[in-house]
Amino acid sequence: MQYLEIEPDQKPKGAVRISGAKNAALPLLASTILSKNSIDIKNLPDVTDINTMLKLLGMLGAKYDKHTHHMSIDGSTIDSTKATYDIVKTMRASILTLGPLLARFGHCEVSLPGGCAIGSRPVDIHLSALEQMGAEITIQDGYILATATDGLKGATIIFDKITVTGSENIIMASSLAYGTSTLINVAKEPEVVQLCEVLSDAGVDIQGIGTDTLTIVGTGQTLLDMKDFAVIPDRIEAGTYLCVGAITNTRMSITHANSTHLEAVLRKFGEMGFGIEIEDDTITIHPTKLILPVHITTTEYPGFPTDMQAQFMAVATQSDGTSVIDERLFENRYMHVAELNRMGANIKVNGSVATIENAPHSLTGTKVMATDLRASSCLILCALMANSTTTIDRIYHLDRGYENLEQKFRDLNIEIKRKRYDKN
Repeated sequence: MQYLEIEPDQKPKGAVRISGAKNAALPLLASTILSKNSIDIKNLPDVTDINTMLKLLGMLGAKYDKHTHHMSIDGSTIDSTKATYDIVKTMRASILTLGPLLARFGHCEVSLPGGCAIGSRPVDIHLSALEQMGAEITIQDGYILATATDGLKGATIIFDKITVTGSENIIMASSLAYGTSTLINVAKEPEVVQLCEVLSDAGVDIQGIGTDTLTIVGTGQTLLDMKDFAVIPDRIEAGTYLCVGAITNTRMSITHANSTHLEAVLRKFGEMGFGIEIEDDTITIHPTKLILPVHITTTEYPGFPTDMQAQFMAVATQSDGTSVIDERLFENRYMHVAELNRMGANIKVNGSVATIENAPHSLTGTKVMATDLRASSCLILCALMANSTTTIDRIYHLDRGYENLEQKFRDLNIEIKRKRYDKN
């Protein structure tokens, strides 16, 4: 089993390039199920989740040629409609194949998903919307069995709660449906917007892109002539690396980022006293004389993202005062708190509210455990401020969403070593 070893007292220097967004690439790859042609995709992140999705699409019959950051993929050759448990159990985003498979073929079997254990994320919203579009759905032996013999029909669908993957699934399903669909209370994340833009460029009539209400005229199961595209920058990776500069209170930069996708995150850096400089696709964070405490409430885009909550909690351990974080989206997303407290932080959790008290804290290097993808990066941040060596276990979580982690930190003059436990 592999682990990371991080020495203390390391300061960033220079700049790091931001990769393509994993959470944009996954639905975009799923959307190739709707295509009738080969597509070139650029700025593709080279992370485990992307490789898992490609493996799934390959099992369904897609043909692809992948290089490090770009690929060509042809979904027209797909001839299977079963997404098996062996693949789906490792990545929740596999559920994104449900909508396009059902819309294209009129039937499919998709295993109930797995992924990070950060709280309840039921697929009921996906299934209810598809039923409103005329699908018959049953759950059998851990699989979703969906049938729409004459194709999906356009419908007016009101999402009971904002859901990113639910929105993406039904947007793809509506694109090949018969008739017009109106989707209300749609997620507005940049990843959802890019999916809509790619489908629109492929000829789907989509009105309201970027708003919470979409009107989509389906093609009646006519496959799409999809165009080549590049994946948008990963706003969560961008925010995470900016937190490296924040927690060490050091000037550093990120490149190939999109600052408009980071407005809520950059605003919180400003509230903590840091200077932010934006020039084209480069964002530079400047140190402050005093790191101020912060109050954060996670919410849907354009609010503060839940995927940045843990990283800001790490930074808050070095602020001058008490910070408060209210996690509104996932009920089990404070698993990293116990690990941070083991390093010497003073964090108390009461329901959805975490209080980082009596900061700043002197942190101690120790052996900690990654608990989920995004939260795991907060352990690296705190390790930079520890007074001794830190080791991080279960780093497969990090590999799911952070590309070339050690090299990117090396680009910032920070050494992180990947090691393997002796089998003996």
